[in-house]
Amino acid sequence: MAFFSIIIPLYNKENFIENTIQSILNQTFQDYEIIVINDGSTDKSEEKLLQFKDSRITYYSKKNEGASSARNYGIEKANADFITFLDADDYWYPTFLETMFTLISKVPDQKVFAGAIEFDTSKKIIPVQYSIPRSDSEFEIVNYFQASLKETVLCTSCAVFHKTVFAEAGNFDTKIKSGQDTDLWIRIGLIFPIVFSWKILARYVYDPESLSKNSKLLHEKMDFSKFEEAERTNSDLKKFLDLNRFSLAIKSKIAGEKILFAKYSQPIDLKNLGFKKRILLNLPSFALVFLIQVKTVLANLGLGSSVFK
Repeated sequence: MAFFSIIIPLYNKENFIENTIQSILNQTFQDYEIIVINDGSTDKSEEKLLQFKDSRITYYSKKNEGASSARNYGIEKANADFITFLDADDYWYPTFLETMFTLISKVPDQKVFAGAIEFDTSKKIIPVQYSIPRSDSEFEIVNYFQASLKETVLCTSCAVFHKTVFAEAGNFDTKIKSGQDTDLWIRIGLIFPIVFSWKILARYVYDPESLSKNSKLLHEKMDFSKFEEAERTNSDLKKFLDLNRFSLAIKSKIAGEKILFAKYSQPIDLKNLGFKKRILLNLPSFALVFLIQVKTVLANLGLGSSVFK
């Protein structure tokens, strides 16, 4: 049995899938199986994938039901004790699996492992900035919510989970069309600490056609209300949720969605927002659009990343 099961949901990524698969085949640690779930692609993704002749690749094809459904299908098919995901437009650096294997060996009582990532903005490669205090240690064992106030320490394409994590926390919620990963990370963070490596092990590749960029999906974002009871007694969770609410409130205002803006902004405890964010929350949409343009230019120069979080 393989040590890792690698799950790749594939939907219309003909321009990326070859590099993604090759980044797996180039790993220094080779004990794995690759499970690709073609989620109803209509381009040449399947053709590009089938060019690879490797017995470790198992290919499934199903009707289009979204990335969550495809990932859950892969979890069901996984044979290894440790499961990892790689989106079909992202890729790993060669030591990703080796690093994860080393961490698992050093702290075998832990069940969730992650590494640092970088963003490919199409203009510049930017290392992600995390809220964890940097130390000289090879890795940190962190509280998910405290560690994810700037950017999440769990990225779908740079994390490993023992299969029992899904039995305890559940799988991806297929009813959520955008933000389903955040929903799962919250459920995992309420149960498990995260073993985080400072090594940059994966690159998130910008795709302008990605669903996460679609403002129309604001109405289908995750519903934070399911965590209302938990956040009453968990201040770390409350602050994390308020920062996410802030981000969605800003996006809603820019999109002219007044009801959504109220939905996300009203539950926020302003004490959890810095002075700058409190000001942004009250700015008109045209000013926010201008600030996004400025921040995007700075981000492309490597002078920052996230605009409203």
